Amino acid sequence: MYGKEKLSGWRLRLHVIIFEADTPAGKFFDLALLIVILLSVVAIMLESVEEIRAEYGTTLRVIEYCVTGLFTIEYILRIVSTGKPWRYIFSFFGIVDMISFLPTYLSFFLVGSQFMLVIRAIRLLRVFRVLKLTRYLGEAAVLRRALSNSFEKIIVFLGTVLVLTVIIGAAMYLIEGPENGFTSIPKSIYWSIVTLTTVGYGDISPQTVPGQMLASIVMLMGYGIIAVPTGLVSVEYSRAFQSSISAETSCQNCGTAELPADSNFCKSCGHPINH
Repeated sequence: MYGKEKLSGWRLRLHVIIFEADTPAGKFFDLALLIVILLSVVAIMLESVEEIRAEYGTTLRVIEYCVTGLFTIEYILRIVSTGKPWRYIFSFFGIVDMISFLPTYLSFFLVGSQFMLVIRAIRLLRVFRVLKLTRYLGEAAVLRRALSNSFEKIIVFLGTVLVLTVIIGAAMYLIEGPENGFTSIPKSIYWSIVTLTTVGYGDISPQTVPGQMLASIVMLMGYGIIAVPTGLVSVEYSRAFQSSISAETSCQNCGTAELPADSNFCKSCGHPINH
């Protein structure tokens, strides 16, 4: 992925440890990295609590500086152990790795930027490599395909709901008026969105009988509206799932099923797949 074929010697061994989880050393590296990430995220969260910061602020800052040093070294090692450094640097995880330690250095110049470090939680996605949960990647592809296929329908639905909330908000503004808390059409639209989604904060509510009748209608509509996008995605997911099943093949040697149709070798025994 990052030019492994161009590496040799210690750089190749370092690449296997850092970027792959198939060896004991690679698994240990990833597990240690996940523990450090969790420690760092917890420390950042605790530092945002005023009472804890006042009593343990120095300890939390020391932990953060140590973690930042480790992540800086890790980032440098990742660049060194790739045959194509720029591909890694501008990749998704390369950017996340850089952002994970850069805010600490910026905090010396910009107060408050260290709290951007919660983005380190994104790096926990690497746990899928450690736990070898690659079988879930197929399900993720099915879900992504279902969402993609239902995207246009959902956009049309959301547009319809948006127009509906504007109409309801304007009507409620005319019915209730500023004296009952509906001081403007935007605030009335906010109320219609809260009511239509069945959230119901209760910060403003209709006081007149016509307003309460309209609110009742909006509440009942909300239950039906919530079910629409769920149904759209469910139908497309079912179609995508059936399509993925029909596209799968099986190994003629060991009988392993649910292999992608474009597989050339079995993931279990390595036997060539006869298409």
